[in-house]
Amino acid sequence: MTITSKIAWDDTVLPFQLDHSDIRGRVVRLDGVLDQVLSQHNYPPLIEALVAEATLLTALIGQTIKLRWKLSLQIRGDGAVSMIATDYYGPTEDGQPARLRAYAGYDPEKLHAEGPTFAQIGQGFFAILIDQGEGMVPYQGITPLVGGSLSDCAGAYFAQSEQLPTRFALSFGKSQMPGQTLHWRAGGVMLQTMPKASPFAAALEPVHPDGLLRADDILDGAEGENWRRANALLDTVEDLELIGPTVQPTELLVRLFHEEGARVFEAQPLRFGCSCSAQKVKESLATYHTNDLADMVTDQGVITADCQFCGAHYEFTPDQLGHTFEGEDAP
Repeated sequence: MTITSKIAWDDTVLPFQLDHSDIRGRVVRLDGVLDQVLSQHNYPPLIEALVAEATLLTALIGQTIKLRWKLSLQIRGDGAVSMIATDYYGPTEDGQPARLRAYAGYDPEKLHAEGPTFAQIGQGFFAILIDQGEGMVPYQGITPLVGGSLSDCAGAYFAQSEQLPTRFALSFGKSQMPGQTLHWRAGGVMLQTMPKASPFAAALEPVHPDGLLRADDILDGAEGENWRRANALLDTVEDLELIGPTVQPTELLVRLFHEEGARVFEAQPLRFGCSCSAQKVKESLATYHTNDLADMVTDQGVITADCQFCGAHYEFTPDQLGHTFEGEDAP
């Protein structure tokens, strides 16, 4: 299925700054990218909603990473939804699109179609991982699952791990333009206080029962007032304004923050993209024990593997993986 963006600002992230509030942010619009992410699987609506939210968050958070870096979200729980994983691949060169991919693991027998969406992840954690490339130690930050949405978890992560008050407003769903087919659209806004080098930052101690920091624990005085004012303005946003398609991101920023000195920067284009390859799958399978591989051989004498992100199908003979099966190992 070929999907193309219908509108110039679809599948982009627009960074901005509120000069009068010392707050930065991003506006994201997803159209074809989200359609391609979700079309790789036949997810039930509840899972589609979680994957859509995670993909939006990944686009907003990942926009700041450097060229060729990778940022990943991992949400793991002990409920019906065991995992949601996303990747944001930084552009290979300036001006090139970043790539997004996502998938979810779940037990369909445990899902409650009419139940609360977020609660079906259960107890677990929300993690952000940044891979800076070969020879560099990956960064990983983890917080428990809190609040009532993945957006709440992301906000808690930044408050706890980075001590940066952060707010997300997201909207997503299927829409249909006149004369077009039904497809996914999504949009969102991220607000975040500007980072400050403070010798007192590490001394902050949470006072809440869950042991996590809140914005009020981090900000006071003029900073706290600026943050509350910007959040009050964002509270007025409507779902259709977030998603579009008739409201441009710049128009949305003017409507919300025209008195805050909103200044925009160059938009980052996005596309769906997967990094899987036959060589990578082969290298992964080659690490398996011979007995395990013998159990994986099909009646046709091959070992198969499918990419969980894009659905690509790979087949290898045991010889291609450097294994031969004899005696008890023979399939």
